[in-house]
Amino acid sequence: MGRETPKEQQQQVSFTVEELVAVNPYNPDILPDLENYVNEQVSSQTYSLDANLCLLRHYQFEPERMSIQIVVRILVKALMALPAPDFNLCLFLIPERVQMEEQIKMLIVLSHYLETARFHQFWDEAAKNRSILEVVPGFEQAIQAYAIHVLSLTYQKVPRPVLAEAINVEGLVLDKFLEFHVANSGWALEAAGPGRGHLVVLPTTEFNHPELKKNVSESVPLEHVARLFPILG
Repeated sequence: MGRETPKEQQQQVSFTVEELVAVNPYNPDILPDLENYVNEQVSSQTYSLDANLCLLRHYQFEPERMSIQIVVRILVKALMALPAPDFNLCLFLIPERVQMEEQIKMLIVLSHYLETARFHQFWDEAAKNRSILEVVPGFEQAIQAYAIHVLSLTYQKVPRPVLAEAINVEGLVLDKFLEFHVANSGWALEAAGPGRGHLVVLPTTEFNHPELKKNVSESVPLEHVARLFPILG
């Protein structure tokens, strides 16, 4: 038989850990495997919320075995999953005394900035903690994707400076970023007027274009309404 490729080995490890979580999640012997799996998620840019929640539950039962470094990495990966509520799900399983650790307090602040769309403050705070965040590959790109998601819920047309601040990119790098999305994501550029720069036209959705939302009468058949509110005779 031929030698296994790294990809095949990774799939085997991933399957083994996820199988352990599914079959016997409360077995304390799997804690080292779960910790190793967190590091594997970081290096391979994969993600398993279930496995990470399982590890945090183990830490609740055996706090003396808790690794703050691993907890931090779990929370960074959870931030990258926004707008999913993963960060708060993980935080719920972390004791308050551990949440007072400086690195975790910083991540809680970052989460608040993101959830309230205060992107300028987020990027400023993130820049002060690069040594923690850059350990996890893909962090910046994941947050940029989340920022674009938030903007697309509100804007049909985004002023270029607003987009630049939200994704923390400017100049030639922003030009290339826009060029890529115009070619691949259905974006367009539109002149905002003399001396006012450009607008970035985002794809139309039911959120930034209310006319696309269906009326209740269109989406709920009359017979279904009748079942909910039977006519009283």
